[in-house]
Amino acid sequence: MKEIQSIVSINEGKTDVLVFKNKESKKGPGSKDKVPFYNPSMELNRDLSVLVCQWLINNSNKPVRILDGLAASGIRGVRFTRELDGNFDVTINDWNQEAYILIEKNIEKLKLKNTIALNCNLNSLLSENNFNYIDIDPFGSPVYFIDSAMRSIYNNGIIACTATDTATLCGAYPKVCLRRYGAVPFHSIVMKEIGLRILLGFICRAAGIYNKGIKPLICYSNDHYFRIYVQITNGTTKANDSMKKYSAIKSNELIGTQTTKKDIGPMWIGALQDKRVIQELRTILFEKQIKTKNKSWILLDLLEEEADAPNFFYTTDGLASDLKKSPPKKETVFEKLKNNGYNVFRTHFSPTGFKTNSPITEIKSVF
Repeated sequence: MKEIQSIVSINEGKTDVLVFKNKESKKGPGSKDKVPFYNPSMELNRDLSVLVCQWLINNSNKPVRILDGLAASGIRGVRFTRELDGNFDVTINDWNQEAYILIEKNIEKLKLKNTIALNCNLNSLLSENNFNYIDIDPFGSPVYFIDSAMRSIYNNGIIACTATDTATLCGAYPKVCLRRYGAVPFHSIVMKEIGLRILLGFICRAAGIYNKGIKPLICYSNDHYFRIYVQITNGTTKANDSMKKYSAIKSNELIGTQTTKKDIGPMWIGALQDKRVIQELRTILFEKQIKTKNKSWILLDLLEEEADAPNFFYTTDGLASDLKKSPPKKETVFEKLKNNGYNVFRTHFSPTGFKTNSPITEIKSVF
């Protein structure tokens, strides 16, 4: 009876799901010897994955095989089955026995079709099967599963992954970042964009090993995690094109106010967003019953604007600190730079941040 008492029914999207009640205050799943709990703070993460999967189904002329690889409570995979339209099947996997039993209960309770639960090691599962969409949402870093996912993914399929080891990617633990991602991070104002690009660079390199290229669809930083969706395409030409966008950079190239030249990366230096895909995701958002609709819309709006922007960003407070000036309003900076003929873009990385093709001398002049 103890197990039953720890299970509650929650509603997300248009789906009622049984999950393990989280009796602790900490976020994310418990330690390895405990049941993987439901994390309500990741609802936006799951909502956007529903949109991306629907986009993939809409743009495919074949049945789409979807994998929720580290399912924990299984809510993402269950929502896929309940909320997606079209020709697809869903595999919900977790190697925790109690999580697997709960997933089976939800499949039975909701009478889900085209859905199976598995109790497998994810790397083993990926080595023996192929999918069009692979979702990797671990407690920590996704790097341990990327190689297997790259071998498993079908041509033009999507690998989606979450990284919650943001402190490592943002430069708090540079030795760990070098070991784990093969890259040097940079703890600075732009550390979130650097961290996201290091993660993408790791995936680009993993794709290149198997003569595959990557195309980022949407990639973002939110709360305590990074989230990326990349489309994988087969062929040495695609791989070579992607590798051209994998490079180390100098720290003084980032925000123009650095006086030291430190090697950063290597990382992905190409686009983080696909504007056309984001526009189509916003259309799909209107059609879905999603509780984070407003938050999702605001994020997609920022990502769409950022799709046309240069790499890396400034912040008004950061510049003000460097220049020992009072920070002007962001709107004033935008107006003056645009009047001087430059493009200016908001960024989702920082509420006081902006991206521009203006030289640093012009920005200093505005300040």
